[in-house]
Amino acid sequence: MAHALDDRRHFSHADWFAPRTARTVTSNVGIDGFDMLLICIFLIGLYTHYTIALSDKVPFPSAPSGIAGVILLWRQRHQITEKAFIGYLLILFLYVVSILLAPDLTYLSRRLNGVIQLTYSITIGYGLFLTVVQARRSQIAGLFLFISVFILIGCVLEDYTGLREISDRVRQVLYSKGIYDSDLRDMLLYNRVRPKFFASEPASVTFCFSLFAFVWFVTSRWRLKLFLYVALVGVGIFAMPGPTLTLMLVLILPYMLFLASRKNGRLSVLRLFKVAIVATFFLAAAVIVGQSAFHNRLQQIENGNDPSFFYRVWGPTIAAREIMRDYPITGAGITGEPFIEQRVIMIYARSPAYSTAWRAVSPATELLINYFWLHWIYLGIFFGVVIMAALSSWLFVLGVPSVAFCWIVWAVLGQASGAYVGPTCWAVLFLTGAAAVLYDRVEPEAERGRKARITLRARLERLRPPLRVEPHFAIGGANGRPGTDRRGPD
Repeated sequence: MAHALDDRRHFSHADWFAPRTARTVTSNVGIDGFDMLLICIFLIGLYTHYTIALSDKVPFPSAPSGIAGVILLWRQRHQITEKAFIGYLLILFLYVVSILLAPDLTYLSRRLNGVIQLTYSITIGYGLFLTVVQARRSQIAGLFLFISVFILIGCVLEDYTGLREISDRVRQVLYSKGIYDSDLRDMLLYNRVRPKFFASEPASVTFCFSLFAFVWFVTSRWRLKLFLYVALVGVGIFAMPGPTLTLMLVLILPYMLFLASRKNGRLSVLRLFKVAIVATFFLAAAVIVGQSAFHNRLQQIENGNDPSFFYRVWGPTIAAREIMRDYPITGAGITGEPFIEQRVIMIYARSPAYSTAWRAVSPATELLINYFWLHWIYLGIFFGVVIMAALSSWLFVLGVPSVAFCWIVWAVLGQASGAYVGPTCWAVLFLTGAAAVLYDRVEPEAERGRKARITLRARLERLRPPLRVEPHFAIGGANGRPGTDRRGPD
């Protein structure tokens, strides 16, 4: 039987239904170099958002991610269980039903195109998830820390060397549209031009840095990782100033409450109380850092002079409230921005935070740049809740120990990213789910390390000199001398 179990055998999804305390990966090999390379290519696609137009209406968003994700899914196809596949089909079926019931079927072809893009994004994200959960924690932690530091160094070099010229030239070749050119605005807000480092805009740099650094933070085993994570936030604010980086401190809250509060795979009330105090501290720190580091930006937001914040955060919030009230069952439908464009503009015009002096936004997708609120705008209250419940059940089947952790991280990062049907939205959900799986897992090397410490302690106990015992003196020895009576005491 021992020979039948190959050391390279991966764990199966059946292991996830074992008790949480007994969950152990059956391999200490992890994934190979080719899988690591594919993950890197996937992350490059997320970072660059490099899109290939297959036709006028059919884009191929984040093309490197799509190619790498399909290969990853094929390589991990043996890990797909029947329950997981049924859950995948059920979710896609619910999305199709939602667009069939959405109002004004003249937009059906556009909504169907959105469902196709959504299917593509969920599929490649699933391939990424299946690969990451096969890896060792040290592999994923090392990879994401390396990428985070690489982005940091690149941004510093862009500011202080001639790398900016090279980066700008590459960006002109990669991106035919959507290139960030608001350098004058950055000078007014941050007293410097924010680095793009080969990305289409500075927001992509700060968003991906925040996501990658957080995945490292969750998967790392370092005892002092919290201090290094906070240091990464500080250096990041220096190298690539942007309010998105304050979300990194906010993300400590769900990590502390839903992962760090667990012990042996179960929630510990005492540990929950301790980490809640720490999480509250970092939430307050995020507010203080935001007010001090981005004072000029916050003033513009308070005065209603920041269109970027309005279209990313405040605008989608008030639009979602109105659309859910008017279309509570189905919402506006997937990618239904043209259907509600005029209504959204009217909603914005009534808001005191909106200025009619701002440049007209086109296309309609630029009015709503927040995938969290787009979920509710596209689906309404009914389908929004139903599909979120279906996704939660699917994550549970995939072995994610805390679905609440995934959704809160997804919602927080949604305040800095749009494109609900794009790969980035779903990569956030799948990466945080995979990171939670790795965090909750007892790996062989960790178990061996624990047993080795116990064994070493036992050996040291055996090597410790025995306690000195005074010799026994018999009262009446056979030869009249003490200690020579071999009969012992009576």
